[in-house]
Amino acid sequence: MSCQRIIFSFFLLIATNTLIAQSATTIRASVDKSRILIGEPLQLIVEVQVPDNEAIRFITIDSIEHFELIDKPVIDTANTSSGTSIKGIYKITSFDSGHWVIPAFALSGAIKTDTIPVDVVFSDFNPEQDYHDIKDIIEVTPAKKKEWWWYAIGGGLLLLLLLIWLLRKKKPPVVTATPASVVDPYEEAMKSLQLLKSNTVDAKQYHTSLADIFRLYIFRKKGILSLQKTTDDLVIQLKTLTIEKKEYDQLVQSLRLGDFVKFAKYVPAEEDNRLAFEAVKKSIEEVERIS
Repeated sequence: MSCQRIIFSFFLLIATNTLIAQSATTIRASVDKSRILIGEPLQLIVEVQVPDNEAIRFITIDSIEHFELIDKPVIDTANTSSGTSIKGIYKITSFDSGHWVIPAFALSGAIKTDTIPVDVVFSDFNPEQDYHDIKDIIEVTPAKKKEWWWYAIGGGLLLLLLLIWLLRKKKPPVVTATPASVVDPYEEAMKSLQLLKSNTVDAKQYHTSLADIFRLYIFRKKGILSLQKTTDDLVIQLKTLTIEKKEYDQLVQSLRLGDFVKFAKYVPAEEDNRLAFEAVKKSIEEVERIS
């Protein structure tokens, strides 16, 4: 084989590997510091790069051994020249001293992050530093007592003014309140789903309405504060419900799909819309059944 053919094959191999790397989903994680004091905040950053030819997906971090989440995660999605970039920032801390390792987070199969070592230590202590002396008790000169009768006169005047105001105040007319009709949360949710199914709306409005129907139902039925929660917070709260894992996973996937449609301008297929609708409907029926 000639030298030119060898060089051509080498460059062809490099170009092929580069194209494969650019067309695959990647995920990586990093922290802003590798050594913290006990209770000191630490920023965990997870970045996912999804090419145009693959479905958009992200990870869910509920807990990390030896660490605690101290704030809501901030998820940011952006369109790039090669696909979609999703960046999650998690604020965590630890109250366990030692050398700990943040585990790898996996999207699927071999697509996962590296582990991240973090040292959690106590604040430095200098044994040669002088101790602060204990200060003597400082005597405070008591304030002079005011004459009690000034308070008595002031209280009497206020009482007199209050009595005059009550005597002159007219009683408001009695209004008979009409009891509001109570709507069953399940019936309301089913009617809303049927109305959404019969109407023709765009994908963003469709998934926004679908998520709102579920959030309102779960708030009225179970008292879960879901209306102002992010999808990640809501997913954590829904774990308290004893619904089947398969239905729970389908529901979570549907809610996350709605976020991608609303915030990442993802255009779902009709089959995706149908599956999301069925997942929300089955979850409501299951919660109603076990209630």
